[in-house]
Amino acid sequence: MGAVTARGREALEAAAARQDEVVGFLRELIAIPAESLSEGDRCRRVLAEYERLGFDEVRIDGLGNVIARIGSGPVTVLMDGHIDCVGVGDPTAWDHDPFEGKLEDGKVWGRGAVDELPAAACMAYGMAIARERGLPEELTVVLCSSVMEEDCDGFCLLHVIENEGISPDLVVIGEPTNLGVYRGQRGRVEAVISTRGVSSHAAHPEEGVNALYQLAPILRDIELLNDRLPGDDFLGKGTVVASYVECDSASLNAVPAAARLYIDRRLTVGETPEAALEEIRSLPSIAETEATVELLEYDETSWTGARARQDKIFPAWVLPEDHPLVSGVAGTVAEVTGHAPVISRWGFSTNGVATMGRNGIPSVGFAPGLEELAHTTEEWVAISDLVTATAVYSLLPETLAPLARDLKGG
Repeated sequence: MGAVTARGREALEAAAARQDEVVGFLRELIAIPAESLSEGDRCRRVLAEYERLGFDEVRIDGLGNVIARIGSGPVTVLMDGHIDCVGVGDPTAWDHDPFEGKLEDGKVWGRGAVDELPAAACMAYGMAIARERGLPEELTVVLCSSVMEEDCDGFCLLHVIENEGISPDLVVIGEPTNLGVYRGQRGRVEAVISTRGVSSHAAHPEEGVNALYQLAPILRDIELLNDRLPGDDFLGKGTVVASYVECDSASLNAVPAAARLYIDRRLTVGETPEAALEEIRSLPSIAETEATVELLEYDETSWTGARARQDKIFPAWVLPEDHPLVSGVAGTVAEVTGHAPVISRWGFSTNGVATMGRNGIPSVGFAPGLEELAHTTEEWVAISDLVTATAVYSLLPETLAPLARDLKGG
């Protein structure tokens, strides 16, 4: 156990002074339902908070992300917290209203209380504190409360980079890390396997060819493929899951003429989407049934009316443990908490697939909340961790400005 530094104590005191504001903002965000593609009301609430905090520029971009700029230096740090959430599922499975933002036992509860509204709230107030302290002149911080991450992770930040004129040198991602520093994740590719049969009346199945039955050997091959996929000591094993089945049938009394099996293929280090798809196409049952394997495409409309379209490819990525971004953020956490944080990786996918995965922009994750609570009916975050995270975020501009400058070659 180390000791909290003077800088860390000062940051903690400033964050503690704004605890009620952070908690209140988080609870208000939870109280606004905002599944992917329907985030408008929540985005407008974030916009109002950014404006109240007096950031240098505040806007909603073309896709619907809420963007705030602090500072105007030549090096840019992007801090991203997505504000869309998954649905609540069966409301009766919750012990409390998922949109209450319940405050109990030093915790805030509700849908999004882990994944990942705390990051949006703590980043906003962390940057307000940093701005009051004085931002390094060479730095621009961009806060992004991003949308549609749960629907198509990474697309929101691809839009920011490709269409909004923002070119970050370093990225901090607000998915839950339990105050650790995360430096990677497995990727994934989504595909559909299609079989074709011949329809007939269910009273005479011998007259038809059942497309659903053709999926049976394919399902078995997929299950066996999962057992022999490669692994990685850090990111973990590649996996494949048959996640959904559907068919086309004239009625419940007919032999299905077509069927589709949807596949979630998680990619570890060294695996490519192309090779993963070819591996599935090479399964014996695919040839035997003359099935087709196709990459899925995401094609939806954001809450602003903008079209969002891309192949469902989400690259794996790993930032080396000795990268200065990892050590810089970890050192800042240690200044505030008095001990070195856990360095790890996420089990699920994040917006880092766009920044580090597609564009090679150094990215790490830091946020309060337990990853295993995400998407459950027991989402909660400790208020003490909100204060800690706010303090850490407030110090990151001073930590990351010289690092970003050095990496940029300035």
